[in-house]
Amino acid sequence: MSLMANSQDQEIGSSPFSEVLKDLHSQYKSLQEGTVAKYIPELAKVNPNLFSICIATTDGQIYEVGDYQQLFTIQSISKVFVYGQALEDHGRDYVLTRVGVEPTGEAFNAIILDEQSKRPYNPMVNAGAIATTSLIKGNGATERLNRLLEMYRRYIGRDVFVDISVFTSERSTGHRNRATAHLMLNFGMIDQNIEEALDLYFQQCSVMVNCRDLAVMAATLANKGVNPISKEKAVDSCYIKDILSVMYTCGMYNFAGEWAYKIGIPAKSGVCGGIIAVVPGQMGIGVFSPLLDARGNSLRGVKVCEELSQRLGLHLFECAGNW
Repeated sequence: MSLMANSQDQEIGSSPFSEVLKDLHSQYKSLQEGTVAKYIPELAKVNPNLFSICIATTDGQIYEVGDYQQLFTIQSISKVFVYGQALEDHGRDYVLTRVGVEPTGEAFNAIILDEQSKRPYNPMVNAGAIATTSLIKGNGATERLNRLLEMYRRYIGRDVFVDISVFTSERSTGHRNRATAHLMLNFGMIDQNIEEALDLYFQQCSVMVNCRDLAVMAATLANKGVNPISKEKAVDSCYIKDILSVMYTCGMYNFAGEWAYKIGIPAKSGVCGGIIAVVPGQMGIGVFSPLLDARGNSLRGVKVCEELSQRLGLHLFECAGNW
């Protein structure tokens, strides 16, 4: 384990964040409950002991502990950023005709659509994410993929790549996603080119990141769409409220209500074991631990975020009693 603060060459221990992260990592490192994701064969191979926590502030400070350089596939956390790209490509009014913003209370891979509108319920579940991915502009599959990789670069500050073995594994086992795509095709929510849309969806989920990347991406959302390290604009600030609102109400699947109640900040999880959380105007949080609970959320990640919220007073309604 190592602990450091960088970006402006701060010494270890120069921030209260450093000791908090060190303490939380030590506290939960021994937690061995849960299992790694097994429905995607490549994800079943991951080391369950990997564990890292990172905070990136909106003024460019980074605090890290654990296996923060370990690469893993971003999985469903990608849904947040692809939703933002779809909003930039088409505007919120059009995107709302294809994808709603209501929580489902169902599992992330449930094959369901809204009975009245026939839209996917929200862009944070698989159905909605496939629909938003299908909206990404580009002249053919290669250009669309390159646009998504460029989007990731703006948020992270470095080039990223798709893990081909994970992509192939997801592509060969993604039968529920194909069923969902065909259901949406039936109601006109996506176009005829289902396989191209699904390939792009599997590729966006198979991009390799580390815990530091997650924190910087979250901090970019906290910083009105501007990467606090590179100072590059990643997404138009006018869509930040759309992204964070859906993260807050839908980002943690069928745990979203309890998350909002206990932890109280916008967040998104993925079956990779990653969680991002956004404290608007202040910081982004990234946690990585592959051991998942029954809902597909990182067990250690949820506990770390709950403790951070309590210790640092991060809940959005923490000051409600002083109104």
